[in-house]
Amino acid sequence: MAEIQLRNIGKRWGSFIGVDNFDLKIADKEFLVLLGPSGCGKTTTMRMIAGLEDASEGDILIDGLRVNEMEPKDRDVAMVFQSYALYPNMNVYENIRFPLKVRGVDPNIHDEKVRRASAMVELDDFLHRKPAELSGGQRQRVALARAIVREPNVFLMDEPLSNLDAKLRVSTRAQIKNLSHELAVTTIYVTHDQIEAMTLADRVVIMKQGVVQQVGSPVEIYDSPANAFVASFIGNPAMNLMDGDMSGGTFRAQHVDVPGLSAPDGKVTLGFRAEDANVVEIGGQINAPIYTMELLGDATMVSVRIGGALVSVKADKSYRAEIGEIVSINVAPEHFHLFDQKSGARIGN
Repeated sequence: MAEIQLRNIGKRWGSFIGVDNFDLKIADKEFLVLLGPSGCGKTTTMRMIAGLEDASEGDILIDGLRVNEMEPKDRDVAMVFQSYALYPNMNVYENIRFPLKVRGVDPNIHDEKVRRASAMVELDDFLHRKPAELSGGQRQRVALARAIVREPNVFLMDEPLSNLDAKLRVSTRAQIKNLSHELAVTTIYVTHDQIEAMTLADRVVIMKQGVVQQVGSPVEIYDSPANAFVASFIGNPAMNLMDGDMSGGTFRAQHVDVPGLSAPDGKVTLGFRAEDANVVEIGGQINAPIYTMELLGDATMVSVRIGGALVSVKADKSYRAEIGEIVSINVAPEHFHLFDQKSGARIGN
């Protein structure tokens, strides 16, 4: 298997910085997710590891061997692309088999390897079909099987589920999770979907404009976001963030009065998650008119406007009220997060 070290790697095109000073060690058999909005540098980072892009600076090591100058075919990595990249003139069997032919693997063991890989992704009944005869989910499974058959040291997956509908994303995500456990191969997975990151990853790297914002387990990032950007990117819905003033341990903003906080006086951003708040009869720290209500089945999402921010709370599924009616919201003090309003950096623990 493979441990990967990225030592201060960067990618520049002229004056534009795609990835800046990315420094990380990825453990053997770890499932690492690169997460961030479009254009943040996550795919560029993966392509540098694969050898499809040259690093402008820094070192890439796989099992202690510097691979910066090695051809992609010599790095022993297998990549699953967003676009599937299947050969339309070949059936599923031949698509899966192709990497074995290219790498000169003994033809006598091709069938065994292909059928083992196809069984892992439940494609045995489709081996005779061409890609045009398959659904999107089936094509993605062919791409996965083609990577599996290689038995590489590293799997690289570039947004493999983004072309699938919501239901297929859920089932295929579960399949990838199971495969990662069964194969136990170092995997780097790129996505902009925070649900994929939270459910699949051992660790998550959150990026913004080419810079790493936070590295940690899904629980660490969810419970203790390093800055306001991470807080706003992780969670469904994202963390509520409100700008206001801190004075004498009390946070104040329009419709908001939260005493008992530990932070220096000045302008801060206060955050909390929708599931950590409760709608109460009276006496909450937030008292504002209802902006909208959404029935989710297991809960009712109640939203109010605080300044320019939309603040949401999950109420009981039976909760009903009218838009414009004043609602009182209470949050336990330990569930508040504070961030510097200018830099976005976390204040305190």
